[in-house]
Formats: sequence, structure tokens, C-alpha cells
Amino acid sequence: MADATWLNVMLLLPVAGVALLLALPSLKEDAIRAVALVVTLAQFVIGGALYLRFDAATVGLQFATHIAWIPAWGVQYAIGLDGYNVLLVLLTVFLGPLVVAGAFSAIRKDLKFFYCMVLLLQFAMLGAFVAQDLFLFYLFWETMMIPMFLIIGIWGGERRIYATFKFVLYTAFGSILMLAAIIYLVYMLQSPSGELSFAFADLTRARLPRPVQLTLLSAFALSFAIKMPMVPLHTWLPQAHVEAPTAGSVILAGVLLKMGSYGFMKLGFPLFPDATRQLTPLFMSLAVVSIIYGACLALVQNDIKKIIAYSSISHLGYVMLGLISLDIIGIQGAVIQMVSHGLTAGGLFLMVGMIYERCHTRELAAYGGLARALPIYSVFFMVLTLASIGLPTTSGFTGEFLVLLGTATTGWRQYQDGAVFPLLMSAAAVAGVVLSALYMLRFAKSFLFGPEKLPHAPVMDLVWREKLILGAIVAAVFALGLFPDGPMRKSELAAQEFRALILVPRMPR
Repeated sequence: MADATWLNVMLLLPVAGVALLLALPSLKEDAIRAVALVVTLAQFVIGGALYLRFDAATVGLQFATHIAWIPAWGVQYAIGLDGYNVLLVLLTVFLGPLVVAGAFSAIRKDLKFFYCMVLLLQFAMLGAFVAQDLFLFYLFWETMMIPMFLIIGIWGGERRIYATFKFVLYTAFGSILMLAAIIYLVYMLQSPSGELSFAFADLTRARLPRPVQLTLLSAFALSFAIKMPMVPLHTWLPQAHVEAPTAGSVILAGVLLKMGSYGFMKLGFPLFPDATRQLTPLFMSLAVVSIIYGACLALVQNDIKKIIAYSSISHLGYVMLGLISLDIIGIQGAVIQMVSHGLTAGGLFLMVGMIYERCHTRELAAYGGLARALPIYSVFFMVLTLASIGLPTTSGFTGEFLVLLGTATTGWRQYQDGAVFPLLMSAAAVAGVVLSALYMLRFAKSFLFGPEKLPHAPVMDLVWREKLILGAIVAAVFALGLFPDGPMRKSELAAQEFRALILVPRMPR
């Protein structure tokens, strides 16, 4: 079977899983869990094989499929892998079976419907990453909102209705602006013969007047910044994380938040290069504000879910900083940081869910001395905490170091030309590393050490299923931290193309 066919199989497997679950109404709970796990494991196997077969020396799309879908509108079913999405696709299929297995004991209500929503969300997220047509991308982008809304609204906490409506209002507002910008963009760039095209390759070759670029980039940026999220558009995130079930929090932190940064990298900045260069100081400032403000908020939280939620705002600020540095190392660091955050934040949310199942509270003050009561749990927690801080040999160090190196290189280069601001921003971003150590070590100290204090005692340590889930995440964290060369090679040509699309002048269309 051709590799392009395997990519389609990987994408459509969750749909087949949903169809199978719905076609067999009398399935027992264990069989429902097994079907969901087998589907996501099969996705991971196919995704891992495609990642290994992905040629880092080849420019452009690989394993591509192009089928005319709505010819009158110039819409195609166009998917493929490139250096922009290959690592994010791997992250998505890696976390899929871990999310499914992590929910085995946590979800008891409407089990079949829950796993149908998880599989549908997996399909929509992968579709958004591999889509190479703007119409198709937007379709997947909107589809993601439906299962996440239901996952939070049905299986969430006490204030789940408030959290879901806030999530939908924020994301819908951004999506409407992006839709208007897409329609205007496509009609502005239609060929002299009147033919329309939503293909990314066609759209990125065009050049629009700068005022038009500024308007359209603002619309795209609002949608992507909400999803990312960046300060001041972040307020929906903590509530969504707190009220979501553990599976929802892991998907949200692990993959969904990367949609915003991927949108900036694949569409927002390359489509509107003049506007991007003009607004670079604004995006750089927002990135640094997100880094520091998110870290400061995490430092004063007493809800353990909120600590990780606010830390996500800070860590994803580094992603924006790396992208807007327009330095090859910084751009690659941003991609590594996206993957690293997906692993560490996803793992920490899983661990919060595990302790919540046992003790039924998320208040940090209710815990203490877990290192003695739950030694295996504490070892995994400490490893993921240190990875989140950015300890050398972990993925967190690789991502943040490359972002800071790339940003400092750009800042120094521009400082030599008389511009001080980029260098000041790169120096300010280092404060986020210090603040990250403060809030995460405060968290670990209160949680793991000191007098033993548990809401319910005795508490059982990790079972074999939980050890396997966390062991896989820790192995991935160290693999990316110790051997970043392979993943960086996969994204190198895309980083070069991204930089060139913004900095190299294009001929007007």
C-alpha cells in the first residue's frame, strides 16, 4: 500500500472506530474501551511508520493526496506531511492511546458516547494538521470544537456549563473572523480567469497590499491567539482545564493548544509577510508578556490543575517567541517546544487526574508527603516537573534553549544595526525560566515533601496501566531531550521555507 494511502487510513481510522461503536449497540464497557484503544494504537503504529519514512532531505509535501472536492469553488481534499506538521502529527497519535487508556477508570457515565467524542476529536485534530487546503483546514478547525464542547459539558466538573460556553464563545468569535478573512483572501487572489483556489501552495505565492495584509493578519491572529492562548485572550483556558475531565485536559494541553501556534506557522505569518514584519515587535511583546504573566499567575495558584493550566500560557509564549524571531534555530526550537509541552503538560494533567481519582480534591493545601506515601507516583511526577522547568537532558530544555538562542541571535544582530528592543525582549524571556523553576518547585515541595497529608488514607500507588502510560511519556521526554537531532532535521527545511516566505520579497501577483 502506498504511503499516501496509509496517511489517509491513519486519518480515517477514528471515523471507522466511531462507526463500529455505533453499529454494535450491545457492546460491554470493556469491549468499548478495547475498540477505542485498538483504533488509537493502530493510528500510532501507522503514524510512527510514516514519521520514520519521512525524508528530511525532501522539500515540500510527502505522502500527499489531491482530489477535487468542490471544483466550482476550487476546493480540494488535499492532505500531506511536511516539516511543519510531521512532529505534531506524531505527537497527536502518540497521546491518543494514552488518553484512551488513562480514562479507563475515570469515565463511567455514557462510556460509548465519550469514546466516540474522543475518536472524533482525534480525527479533527489530525485533519487540521495534515490539511493542505484552506477550506479543508477550516472545516477540521471548526469540527474540533464540537467534541471538546461535549467532553467538557457532559463529563466535566460542577461549573462545566460555564466553562463550555466560555470556551465556545471565545473560539467561535475567533473562527468567525478567520472565516471572513478566508473568504476575502480567496476572492482577492482569484486568477484572471476567475478560478478560485484554497490551496496553501497557491495562497502563499501571492502578494497583497500591506494594508490588506494587516487587516487579514489581524483576523487570523485573533483566532490563532485565542486557541494558543496568548495574553490577554487566555481567560477561557484555566476554567476549561479545571472543569474538563482528565482526558479533556490532556487533549487540550497536549494537542489543541498547538493548533494556534501551528496556524501562525503554517498560515498566519507566511500568508502576510509584510504585515508580519511590521507587527513583529507587537507579537514579540505579547509572547514575553505571556511568558512572564502566565508564570506569575501559576506561582500564586492553589488548585493544582490551575498551576499547570497557567504554566501552559507561559510555555507557549516561548513558541510564539521562537516563531517571530525569524531565526532558523528559534523556529525549530518553537516546533520542539510545542512537542515538549504536549508531553510534559499532558503527563502532568494525567498525574493530576490519577491523584484526583484517589483523593477527590485538587487543592494543593490538602496534600503533602506523597514521596513517602506514593513513591512510584512521586518519581514520575518529579521527572515531569523537572522536564517542565527545562532540566538539561529533557525535552523542555531542548525547546526553551533553542528558542532563547534563536531569539538572542536575532536580537544581537538587530542590536548591531541599532535596534535595542529585540535584545531586551530576548533578555526578558529568560525571566520565564526562573519563574518556571519557582512555581513548579513550590508545587513539588508542597505536593511531595513535608509532613504526610492526604485527604483519604491509605492511598494506593500507581497500578501497572498507569505506570505504562507515564513510562511512555517519560521515555519520549528523554528521547527528545537527549536525541533532538532527528526531529530537528525533519523540521529544518520547513523552518528555512517559513523564514524565506516572510523575509524574501515576492513578485506581486
